[in-house]
Amino acid sequence: MTTTFITGANKSLGYETARRLIEAGHTVLVGARDPERGQAAADALGARFVQIDVTDDASVAAAAADVGAREGSIDVLINNAGVYEPHVPAEQITATHASAVFEVNVIGLVRVTHAFLPLLRKSASPVIVNVSSGMGSFAATHDAERVESRPVAPLYTSSKAAVTMLTTQYAKAWTDVKVNAADPGYTATDFNGHRGPQTVTEGTDAIVELATIGVDGPTGTFRDRHGAVAW
Repeated sequence: MTTTFITGANKSLGYETARRLIEAGHTVLVGARDPERGQAAADALGARFVQIDVTDDASVAAAAADVGAREGSIDVLINNAGVYEPHVPAEQITATHASAVFEVNVIGLVRVTHAFLPLLRKSASPVIVNVSSGMGSFAATHDAERVESRPVAPLYTSSKAAVTMLTTQYAKAWTDVKVNAADPGYTATDFNGHRGPQTVTEGTDAIVELATIGVDGPTGTFRDRHGAVAW
């Protein structure tokens, strides 16, 4: 049985990823900051809830200890928790704004990965999936034909570029762990007021694909539901 831990799994992409992986036979641990929402999501899915605030060292350590005590190990870690950014003009962005976005999207990913790596290394085939974005791709944001070229979101886009680079660097550093990044694409979620043309199921295609790779699967890649993403 494959055990998978997902951060930010109480709604949207995280919830749908959990649902699909449970359907595929995974034992899923629903990680979420809010206990009430997290427990409700886990109950609806038939999963176990683990409280985790990716911005808090003690919370992340407690979550890893909980999983270590209950499950003993995990096979897949999906770093899905993320935030967008304040809707203000670029000239009004402050260091405080930047700290808030990077604390979740980048530092939080590092914090969770560090805490859960020992549990992953107990697996015969450990996998990490980092939820990135085509909005962090230089190629996509400079292609006028792509929707990613239209928004101006300096903090979110740069944080997701950092997520993709962290993915490649972790993949190089850890030859025993498969580490890949997924681009959900423009999906109808809370992030965009449900305006994206893709369904939440389509938005999780790449995440689910990378979470279910076999022992001969790729590492250090960046993929969307159609294949490799240039960046």
